[in-house]
Amino acid sequence: MNEEAPPWYDHALDDRPEHFEVEVQGARITYRCWGGPPELPAIVLVHGGAAHAGWWDHIAPLIPDEYRVVALDLSGHGDSDRRDDYTLSMWAAEVIGVIDDAGISSPPIVIGHSMGGWVTITTAAEHPDRVAGIVLIDSPVTEFTPEEAAARDRTAFGPLRVYTTAADALARFRTVPQQTHTLPYVIEHIARGSIGSVEGGWTWKFDPNVFGNRTPAPEALHKVHCRVALFRAENGLVTSDIGDQMYNLLGRVAPVIEIPLAGHHVMLDQPLLLVTGIRTILADWEHSSPQERTD
Repeated sequence: MNEEAPPWYDHALDDRPEHFEVEVQGARITYRCWGGPPELPAIVLVHGGAAHAGWWDHIAPLIPDEYRVVALDLSGHGDSDRRDDYTLSMWAAEVIGVIDDAGISSPPIVIGHSMGGWVTITTAAEHPDRVAGIVLIDSPVTEFTPEEAAARDRTAFGPLRVYTTAADALARFRTVPQQTHTLPYVIEHIARGSIGSVEGGWTWKFDPNVFGNRTPAPEALHKVHCRVALFRAENGLVTSDIGDQMYNLLGRVAPVIEIPLAGHHVMLDQPLLLVTGIRTILADWEHSSPQERTD
């Protein structure tokens, strides 16, 4: 029997975002916003590979009300346009384009998961005056994400299959990597946001061509000079050794926070622990001064 959604989850989804779109270098980029006016301090949420902004629908409403929260569909994902080629720099430009279009008046904190963490690093490195801080959620910079590896090894994310019905497509939804535990009500919501109707049926929204050798070099972390926090899932990809390496590359000033019991896709199995971590970092950064890097 499927696990029923708890009240907190239903209340979060009842807080429906506003939907917008903006053109960035020839592609229509869609995004959604929660909270008050653009003058508020802002959080920008960046999803992982083959995901979409809806992965944050149950997370964004739980971020404190004094923040405006924005989540975008990177090109090649969700309801945004596809491109002929995808780069971390282009995706970073899309983050900046959304920040501008949303009217965010001061540099936001950008939070990225998995491949979205790579985009977040690139945004901070290439647009240093536009970002106040970044949070990386299980985003290793020393190896492929599992999505990239699966696409490279052709075990997932091949040519998109068309399914006769939406139910057929939803029944095939899988995370990469698969986790021993996910919350079924969260999976159902994000799966429904992952498919779209096409001629002959239903298929996945993401472009399989988004995957490629786009891992940022570890040296990219030397170019990040804003505040940084690293979240590693206990059962995720950022091992203790990788977390230590990233900590050193960031000048030994970025906290490395382990989210207990979590798999790589933290928002799918431990969303409240993820929210607690985010809220803790926001509270700390609001009332403390940045430490100076040692490099």
